[in-house]
Amino acid sequence: MIITVNNKEHQISENQLETKLSLWLRDDLGLTGVKIGCDIGVCGTCTVLVDLAPLRSCKVLLKNAIGKSILTIEGLTPADGSLHPLQQAFIDAGAIQCGFCTPGMVLTAFALLAINPQPTRQQVRTAIKGNLCRCTGYQQIIDAVMLGAQRMSKQ
Repeated sequence: MIITVNNKEHQISENQLETKLSLWLRDDLGLTGVKIGCDIGVCGTCTVLVDLAPLRSCKVLLKNAIGKSILTIEGLTPADGSLHPLQQAFIDAGAIQCGFCTPGMVLTAFALLAINPQPTRQQVRTAIKGNLCRCTGYQQIIDAVMLGAQRMSKQ
């Protein structure tokens, strides 16, 4: 049983099948960009992309991720270690304060931009509505997604 995480295949044993994806990613793979906030699928801090769709990893059991491709914030970073344009846009737009919600926000935005490279501000608001932020408010986050979209379109 194989799960692909950030383009690397991982073997899953039978005794791991009931483990939450969020815990496995953090504890077994050391991908601590996956945050655990509410642990009931409400806050969005544990968001990862499963086959490019944003999902709450605290609500997904490993048995339901078999054969899927998972992308975490660590997998968004280019091989040279630089930041992805969307990550840089979050910094440049002041959309990061404590940073706890940021990985989930960035991945949700990345999924939106994969299907809609030129979203409206309202479409961004709708896409991120399930990701809670207690620090910045949402204006800077929306600005960051719009800036990231602009930068990604020039690549």
